[in-house]
Amino acid sequence: MSVPGKADQNTIRRHNASLVLNELRLYAPLSRADLAKRIGLNRSTVSSIVAQLLEEKLIVETELRTDKIGRPGLLLELNPQGGGMIGVEMGVDFIHVILMNFVAHIDWRRRILIGDGEPQETYTHIAEEMIRQALQQAEQMPLPIKGIGLALPGMVDAARGELRYAPNLRWHDVPFGSRWSQRFGLPVIVENNANAGAVGEYYFGAARNVAHFLYLGGGTGIGGGMIMDGRIFRGRGGFAGEIGHMTIEAEGELCSCGRRGCWETLAGPRAVVAKYRSRMEPSVGGGVRLDDDEIGFAQLVEAAGLGDLAALAVLQDAARYLGIGIANLVNILNPELVVLGGVLGQASDLLGPIIKETVKQNSLFPMRAALSIVPSLNGADDCVMGAAALALDSILRQPV
Repeated sequence: MSVPGKADQNTIRRHNASLVLNELRLYAPLSRADLAKRIGLNRSTVSSIVAQLLEEKLIVETELRTDKIGRPGLLLELNPQGGGMIGVEMGVDFIHVILMNFVAHIDWRRRILIGDGEPQETYTHIAEEMIRQALQQAEQMPLPIKGIGLALPGMVDAARGELRYAPNLRWHDVPFGSRWSQRFGLPVIVENNANAGAVGEYYFGAARNVAHFLYLGGGTGIGGGMIMDGRIFRGRGGFAGEIGHMTIEAEGELCSCGRRGCWETLAGPRAVVAKYRSRMEPSVGGGVRLDDDEIGFAQLVEAAGLGDLAALAVLQDAARYLGIGIANLVNILNPELVVLGGVLGQASDLLGPIIKETVKQNSLFPMRAALSIVPSLNGADDCVMGAAALALDSILRQPV
């Protein structure tokens, strides 16, 4: 027979344990007295939770500290060996896998390029082999793996762990969650790559603990992760954030989604490179020019910095379109922060000033008054760290 109120007591205990872990994640080292004061719980409750977290090896005691009235107390912090997370990012032409410990240090990584047009099963097989390598590394350390996070460039049913549709990969209805949880015997969290990038920035990056922000990811196209009240905003069916397919020019270029004039056809990295290719006549001014087989977005940014006027022109044009789209989102969502991720973040020195000025010109004053637009702090790792953060998030929200 169940005990009345026991479920509620367990829920409260999990919630309080989550609060303890998050305070230590953000502000460690802290004493038990510090935690009680910061969270607003009595010391006996905090001590009980701390004892359980110590037993589960999620936290450790460090040096002794004496408080203001002379009482000694051991300081607490997260245990790096308390658990490991595997982050997997599957892009249009690459797979990136990392092994991350409980304090977000990357202990192992591997990134490989995939040939254009390879079938989905080839991608999946390679990713699974890389995960096995990460698990072997964790076993040698040893580091107990708590879960696997997977970030994908498409529409994801996160509740079912299923990729529904990836326009740039042309994949449909792939049940990664159930397949990998059976194969590896671990919880698997599957997420859209921009949502994963947003979670990574919330935990480890420029949006650390910011309650309302927009993450703008750029790899091949443009993806958006929206954090509202500290959680991913998913919409009714869970597919919110496909901002790259917001129509900007109704009669514009054909997009991979089958519609015309999508934002990513005007400002997405692949579209910007394609526009440069179409302008590869000799550049005025003696700038450095790229050979056709060298062209990628990063190379385009580098060439613009070295004086390639055609590269500079297409990037400035893209920055203005980025600013217009961001202004629309700012007027709708009213975030306090916009984080530029992926290659957009890496090119922020060049793109940022134009983006900010365009947003200023096209957004309402109350919306932009306290708005900041910044690059990701995680650079090229923002999405794969976000994938690992998905597994960490599940532990921090329900640690006991």
